[in-house]
Amino acid sequence: MVVNTHTVGRDVGRIVQAVSLMMVLSILVAAVNGEFFAIPSFVISAVVMAGLGSGLVWRYRGSDPPEKREAMVTAASAWALVGILGSLPFLLIAWTIQVDPFPTWTNTPPMDATTAVFLHPLDAIFESMSGFTGTGLTMAAVEEKLPRSLHWWRSFIEWVGGVGVIVLTVAILHRGGSSGSYTLYESEARSEKIHPSIVTTVQEIWKIFVGLTLGSIMLFLLVGMPLWDAINHGMTGIATGGFSVHAASIGHYDSPLIEYATVPIMTAGSIAFPIHYLIFKGELRNFYTDLQTRWVFIWFTVGSLALTAILYFNGQYATLEETFRIALFQFVSATSNAGFGSAAIGGGTEQVWSAGATLLACAGMLTGAAAGSTVSGLKLIRMITLIKGTVWQIQSVFRPDSAIRYLQIGDRRLGEDQAQREYSEATVVFILWFTFLVIGVTVLLRVLSPGYPLEYVIFDVMSAQSNVGLSSGITSPGMPDIAKGMLIVNMWVGRLEIIPVAVLVNSILQRLNLYRWTLCCALIRR
Repeated sequence: MVVNTHTVGRDVGRIVQAVSLMMVLSILVAAVNGEFFAIPSFVISAVVMAGLGSGLVWRYRGSDPPEKREAMVTAASAWALVGILGSLPFLLIAWTIQVDPFPTWTNTPPMDATTAVFLHPLDAIFESMSGFTGTGLTMAAVEEKLPRSLHWWRSFIEWVGGVGVIVLTVAILHRGGSSGSYTLYESEARSEKIHPSIVTTVQEIWKIFVGLTLGSIMLFLLVGMPLWDAINHGMTGIATGGFSVHAASIGHYDSPLIEYATVPIMTAGSIAFPIHYLIFKGELRNFYTDLQTRWVFIWFTVGSLALTAILYFNGQYATLEETFRIALFQFVSATSNAGFGSAAIGGGTEQVWSAGATLLACAGMLTGAAAGSTVSGLKLIRMITLIKGTVWQIQSVFRPDSAIRYLQIGDRRLGEDQAQREYSEATVVFILWFTFLVIGVTVLLRVLSPGYPLEYVIFDVMSAQSNVGLSSGITSPGMPDIAKGMLIVNMWVGRLEIIPVAVLVNSILQRLNLYRWTLCCALIRR
């Protein structure tokens, strides 16, 4: 069936409207920090987004509620459009500093190379898409030199992106009793419900998320992090995003206490919101009775110990404690998709970590953590379904056709039809996910200068597609534009878990009648 573009246009407009409100709030932050030169940039950006969003909503008012196909096209389109429009503050603030059109009292700083990068629209879009998708890869070479207004915008879009722009929209602009709200909510790779009402569920998620954010900021303050740093790292840490206000990320502080304190924050962001809800209600047994939460702790522990062993036998660091601390921090950062760094993994063409250590971190990025959290990657529940489902399929060969078969996944006992559906869905996502990964690696190998180790190229593409943000030293402003564009695509498809992007591409092909054109060409060749 053909996608209802009127429904898609209206709902994309509503999402753009919601995101425009973020720019209005950012005006206050720029004023509080005395960066008055940045205010016009946020005003213009807010007006552009609000105007575009309102125009779409007005143009397609009265459209039908979205079915699943419309919701998926909406999700893919909205994330792409928001990633592009979110680049406006980067571009306009950099332009303002370059031109310096305002009086002295607006506190326009001198231009430096870090901010000048965002005069290039592709770099601004890269930064925006990295933020909204919760990735954390950056074009800012020395983040300390960015204005605070851009520090804030980077952290803010990553914080909102951790929960999701559609979740934000449902919370702010929900339509009472709308049957389309839940369909849109699901399109953003979510299905968990805390309450029967999707609007109440979304509002509960935001309460939990704000509470965890405030707790993260307080923890950072307690271990000695400055207030501005604590606010930004608290936001990006609980959102498992990874943007920092320092080029060396958490390693900037050279503080074991801050590094250890960051681990529980990244872990909290890896646990599903419904489990946080139950834990906050006092049902602490969910730490170990919930399948995904249990495996979050198992995988974090096993992976950290394995990485410790590899780094220790490589003689990578001076002491066993330092080796363990770095391994724990980096593996949890990779697997939670937080993307904070405490040590260099690679220096581009210069080898730092061995292939074994690098690929183990890639395995963590691949799996991610719990579905229903702020984490991307394939998700632990999907990996468990793939592994147990494969064993179940093999065992079925040795059972009679008349046997009644079940697949046990945690507390769920799936009948044969349900098991086949969930296993097939997990397999399709897995295959498509790896397809985009291979495409990304191939493109980067083609356009990058020779000398980059293969495992480092895999690492950076995996980091983009799993929305992690760690880098082996490849991702930088000096990358070819084709490589930047490819990583933008990887970030986009990774955040949406592939399927909505595939549905969008399919709907475009249908709309343009390219299937019919391709068939005609094939017949002509014959």
